[in-house]
Amino acid sequence: MTRVVVFGRIPNPTFDYYLAARLQAPDMPPFQVVDIRGDETPALDPDGVFVIVCRYASPSVLRWIERNAHRLSGVGLFLDDDIPAVVTGRDADILYRLRLCYRALWPLRRLNHHLDIIWASTPHLASRLGEARALVLPPAPPSAFWFSAAADPNVRDVANNEVLIAYHATGIHLEEHRFLRPIIEAVLRERPHTRFEVFADRRAKAIWQGLDRVRIREPLPWMDYLADAGGRRIDIMLVPLSPSHVNESRAPTKRIDIARYHAAAVFSEGAAYGSSGEDGELRLPYSASTWRKTIFQLIDDLEMRRAVAAATREAVLQMTLSADTGFEALKA
Repeated sequence: MTRVVVFGRIPNPTFDYYLAARLQAPDMPPFQVVDIRGDETPALDPDGVFVIVCRYASPSVLRWIERNAHRLSGVGLFLDDDIPAVVTGRDADILYRLRLCYRALWPLRRLNHHLDIIWASTPHLASRLGEARALVLPPAPPSAFWFSAAADPNVRDVANNEVLIAYHATGIHLEEHRFLRPIIEAVLRERPHTRFEVFADRRAKAIWQGLDRVRIREPLPWMDYLADAGGRRIDIMLVPLSPSHVNESRAPTKRIDIARYHAAAVFSEGAAYGSSGEDGELRLPYSASTWRKTIFQLIDDLEMRRAVAAATREAVLQMTLSADTGFEALKA
């Protein structure tokens, strides 16, 4: 193996949160990252290359792998979603499911012939891959994606006593929007100094209509979302996960976004974030009354918010430190 080449729709959070820091770890070979959104794969010397496919393989990447298979040192695939469960589920709209079929499922017919290794983001997702015997590769983000030495989480302007609560969802969390709506309605009614911000696609927007002090935002492209945290903070961020096949395979990547905003988080109990413990994070059963009570506590107690935010930032720090091991399977 002379070097690693990563193919993917890059930049994206999957590469940044799972692969980027590991590729830069000690004892790892040189690497190159190739965005697959062009019509053709750039000219690459295939001799001794280990290929990592990050979620998707385009037709041009498949042709390149097939043409150069005898010169490659190996091919791996990294997955961080239970894609068949998303495709067969009801939360994602039909266009998104069709795109997933084309980008992620259809190429596997050809890619499977060349795969030497598969990595999955969680043990549950690895188990869903069955005979593939996937290795588990948890999130390990570079510190630059969440840590700012200039932003002390204990310093903020509380002169107006306003509290910003947020739910930053993707397009496959329609059930969670429905779960949160009556909770947030009660919070806004009983705590006039709160505001709420939600990322909602076309279908989810309708759920949030009719509430004052609610800002409905379109989901942002990845680089814009990273930049969004610059110069502002969110006080409380919510991460509900309804019981579903898709959510059973989720990794705890929302911790990273929450750390970037210096927010105090409320997580759902479950496979992704674990159960309640003594580490200071808040993990709750999927119960509206429990969530409502806890959100009120966080609104009313600044010191509690600071402690909860610090616990999540410590958890993300441990993720970042784990990247130093790199990809054990690729080390010389």
